[in-house]
Amino acid sequence: MAQSGSGRERSVKKQSDRNHNSKKQNGKISKYRKPLNLNIGMIIFGVIFIYVVVCVILYFQTSHIVRYEVQEGSLVTNNIYRSVIIRDETVITASTAGYVNYYAREGERVAKNDLVYIVDETGRLNESLESMALEENSLSNKELAEFRDEIVYFVHGFDRKNYSTTYDFKYSLQNTLMKLANVNMLENINGYGGANGANIVNYSYAPRTGIVAYWTDGYEELTAEQVTSDIFDNERDYKKKLLLSNTLMAVGDPVYKLSTNENWSIVIPVEPERGAQLLNKGYIKVKFLKNQYEAWGQVKLLTNVDGNTYLQLSFTNSMITFLSDRFLDVELIVEDETGLKIPQSAIVQKEFFLIPEDFVIPSGTNGRGSIIRQCYLEDGTISSEMLEIDLYNFDDNTKEYYLDSSFLNLGDVLYKLDSQETFTVSKRATLIGVYNLNKGYADFKQINILYQNDEYAIVKSNTRYGLSVYDYIAMDASTVSDDQFISY
Repeated sequence: MAQSGSGRERSVKKQSDRNHNSKKQNGKISKYRKPLNLNIGMIIFGVIFIYVVVCVILYFQTSHIVRYEVQEGSLVTNNIYRSVIIRDETVITASTAGYVNYYAREGERVAKNDLVYIVDETGRLNESLESMALEENSLSNKELAEFRDEIVYFVHGFDRKNYSTTYDFKYSLQNTLMKLANVNMLENINGYGGANGANIVNYSYAPRTGIVAYWTDGYEELTAEQVTSDIFDNERDYKKKLLLSNTLMAVGDPVYKLSTNENWSIVIPVEPERGAQLLNKGYIKVKFLKNQYEAWGQVKLLTNVDGNTYLQLSFTNSMITFLSDRFLDVELIVEDETGLKIPQSAIVQKEFFLIPEDFVIPSGTNGRGSIIRQCYLEDGTISSEMLEIDLYNFDDNTKEYYLDSSFLNLGDVLYKLDSQETFTVSKRATLIGVYNLNKGYADFKQINILYQNDEYAIVKSNTRYGLSVYDYIAMDASTVSDDQFISY
């Protein structure tokens, strides 16, 4: 019996070994799959997640209405311009060859037949002047005052960015010095001519009254109507020829020029819209940045041959102050337009029907009114109905109201109050305005633009059908439509 039990155990063990070897041979191990357990919390979380994803997608695909609070303000504009000077100038040329020595100082007014310069044909006078320069000389108080005035004027108007004016100042001092030397020399001028038995000195007198200048630039005959953009574009190549004393001149060479009229002007390039606004002012105060001098200029608008718009500002005095200049930086001192400041993106145009005032019944000052419109009853008989509507503007010239086209149709017939006279709706016009959001929906309000630039517009405040300070408007008019309800 014991042997028999051992045999059974050995048989079972062999069978187990065979099964184990069989599994090894197959090489397959089955993984236990855990069943999915869904609960109400996971379902709710999934629904919320899908809702959030949809809301985010819709948010980025929808135009958002941004409110803008209307405030009072003004536009700061750049009123600094580069200008070119227009003067009545006459260039005087040399009639005799020789060394020119100026007697009149630059900027000095000379009368007709006053001595301006002398010509030394042989050069002997020039030698005499050089010898006089080596001698010890003294200046009177009057002569020193001339130098002092020039120095003070230069220091007051000097700009480090325009260092070339230093050379103009140097040459002006040289001419003043030579003029003073010539005055002393002219006291003995007859002795120089008589000692040599020949008239070596020729006198040149002013042909007319004017202010003397000793430089030329080729723009002496320029008129305001001839100004083009090339004059400003080529300013870098602009050169002024200085006419120095004690210089050898040939016959026909420019020797000096006379500014014969105290009236002068400057011309600046402007945008057509800006030019039209400035033209309406008539006169504008101008600040000359060179020396901070201010003057009132009469405004004239020009459209020249190059098709560009230019503003001419004319003056009746102070021409001598800028005698040595052709180009000037100026600032136009104009009052900034003040009103309600709104962004350009808020401005929109809307079409309206024009209705004569006899067919509109205004109701107070709230911008609303009523009309009597023809209608048809169910049985086809003609009747009338009174509609309360918004009034958007009134034209004082044509005596017509602007009514919203959403309340009326083309061809509607309106009645006059207490009359059988009728009017057929047909005439249209547009208004410029913004969408007011104060009432919770987009309500069009007309605006009267006083001035505008690329970003903002200044509109008239407290108009009957317009905006008031602290109103809320749609910052971007393209994101709203008429009477759209606004939710925040």
